[in-house]
Amino acid sequence: MMNEKMIEFPNGNMEWLEHDRFGMFIHWGLYSSAARHEWIQQLEETAPAEYRKQYFPRFEPDLFDPGLWADAAADAGMKYFCMTAKHHDGFCLWDTQESDYKITNTPYGKDVLQPIINAFNARGLRTGLYYSLLDWHHPEFVIDSVHPLRFHPKRKEWNSQRDQQKYIDYMHRQVRELLTGFGDIDLMFFDFSYKSKFAWPENMEDEWQGKGREDWGSIELMKLIRQLQPQMLVNDRLDLDDMEGGWDFRTPEQFEPREWVEFNGRRVPWVTSGTFSGSWGYFRDESSWKSVDQLIRMLINAVGNGGSLLLNVGPTGRGEFDSRALDRLKGIGKWMRQHSRSIHGCTAAPDELPRPQDGRYTYNPKTNRLYVHVYAWPTMHLHLDGLKGRVEYAQFLHDGSEVQLGMGEWYENQQSGVGDGNSLTLTLPIIKPDVSVPVIELFLKD
Repeated sequence: MMNEKMIEFPNGNMEWLEHDRFGMFIHWGLYSSAARHEWIQQLEETAPAEYRKQYFPRFEPDLFDPGLWADAAADAGMKYFCMTAKHHDGFCLWDTQESDYKITNTPYGKDVLQPIINAFNARGLRTGLYYSLLDWHHPEFVIDSVHPLRFHPKRKEWNSQRDQQKYIDYMHRQVRELLTGFGDIDLMFFDFSYKSKFAWPENMEDEWQGKGREDWGSIELMKLIRQLQPQMLVNDRLDLDDMEGGWDFRTPEQFEPREWVEFNGRRVPWVTSGTFSGSWGYFRDESSWKSVDQLIRMLINAVGNGGSLLLNVGPTGRGEFDSRALDRLKGIGKWMRQHSRSIHGCTAAPDELPRPQDGRYTYNPKTNRLYVHVYAWPTMHLHLDGLKGRVEYAQFLHDGSEVQLGMGEWYENQQSGVGDGNSLTLTLPIIKPDVSVPVIELFLKD
């Protein structure tokens, strides 16, 4: 019997992710035609055959242009992307040889995954693929607590005729296709194990308790991954938390960590994924869209806590980014054109520096520059604790204009006796610069 505790996997190449910090998630599939949440099949308890009958014969994204997608991502300052090759409904966006439930059999009739990869790579973005471990369409996938048929009276009868191992074999063959047919893949985002994700009542039947590593064949899957693409980064949703190299980065979702994410008492790489609104797939009537300023602060907060942001777009059923998404991406891009130096190559500030009041730091350890992101504009003076005598020059990042160090003798005299004497004061203009979040670049002394 395999001793799982003795298994170790090598880690992928983390260097690029810890530099790039900002990527685009893309959730696209049949649910885009429904336009009311990517979990529509589960939420509305639609049988796989009915779901397929409703959307599969009508999926025809005739306006799909991957070059426009890539342009929008690159112009927003994103450095990598992650595309849903297969979501929970089992529909595949490439010409898989393992299933007929694929885009090449829809009225569109063509593979979209390779053109997307080519377009994004041409704009300098690295490749990430999302693959759902769930598959509500596959006839051998055991019906569990999150399946659309979870409440069907024949659930137990159907499960008695299903063989999860056959699904595991199918899934592994599809992952092999993805890792051998599309060139170098930089990142793989599996979604998701849930054996311990929810607190199930102890008296529930086993098939209601979710799925974990045994149900995915995760150990063998990771062996396959490290054999085929050893440099590739893998997220933390294969239920291999306790194995060395069983994951490369943590994935908080729709959540902004307040500090560097830790695992077993040590800081680890992490990527938080988030949406413009509440859903991942295209949702026509959703109205809770975040503003450009909020989204920029999400990015700053992630980098300022040692992490990265994977910001999601849900294209329409015709294959376009809708106007709300393009508006947000354009706004982020306008800010990033002038301020990307405070994001790319940056991480959290040195531990001894307190977080600035009404703002956030990011820090580039190679250039030894500290970036002050000012969330609330002060009246003339910005006080930064712990930086007295440590800064040789300061400037606004948006225009390169000098920011005065100190506050002048008249103000200094009134400041006497206030604070710990270890703070640096910057003198700022009364009027806030015309940017979403002003950034001050501090050149630290060696």
